[in-house]
Amino acid sequence: MSSNEDFEAILFDLDGTLVDTAPDMVAALVDIQQDEGHKPIAYELARTHVSHGAAGLVNLAFPGIPFDEHERLRLEFLDRYEQAVCVNSVLFSQMAELLDQLDSSGLPWGIVTNKPTRMTEPLLAALNIDHRAACVICGDTIPQRKPDPEPLLLASRQTGVEPNRTIYVGDAARDIEAGLAAGMFTIAATYGYITADDDPLAWNAHQIAASTEELTHQLLKGVNLTA
Repeated sequence: MSSNEDFEAILFDLDGTLVDTAPDMVAALVDIQQDEGHKPIAYELARTHVSHGAAGLVNLAFPGIPFDEHERLRLEFLDRYEQAVCVNSVLFSQMAELLDQLDSSGLPWGIVTNKPTRMTEPLLAALNIDHRAACVICGDTIPQRKPDPEPLLLASRQTGVEPNRTIYVGDAARDIEAGLAAGMFTIAATYGYITADDDPLAWNAHQIAASTEELTHQLLKGVNLTA
């Protein structure tokens, strides 16, 4: 990111980028495993798969099950998670301070996630950031989902900032693919939920942030602010 690139808006993925939702998502998964008579999955392993959503977590915890059974467990997971969407979920370290600085500078920020609205809105409300975001685009806001760029383009229209003046931060390949297709500057958050067989370098993001400290520095520099 060169010094003459002054961006005017920042968009975040939600799970694994802005908010650490793994404690509550894994807890819902483990509850189902126990009820189904399965040995609970190791937390650290399940944590790395959270960005793959309900379907990915069910695949991990119940490998090889038939489609109908998978769908039953996926819906059960969503129902249980919805009932406890923000028990132990928190903003990642330094994210609260970063959002405060963006707000005080009048710089719009928003969220583009594949998480369903029925989980996203209560989570953001519980964290007291729902009313602060310039836009919140969920997985069911429109028919398209990431890696399709349309959710990001919709977010750009809602913030009033052109895609080429917007930064998008995410912790999954689909985030970076969507951001690049939308014409945005992309940052891969590798402190997020990265599986052991994934390679963030292969995502071709413009930059990589290995920590929230690094991300904060990159974002504030990008929008011409100082930490």
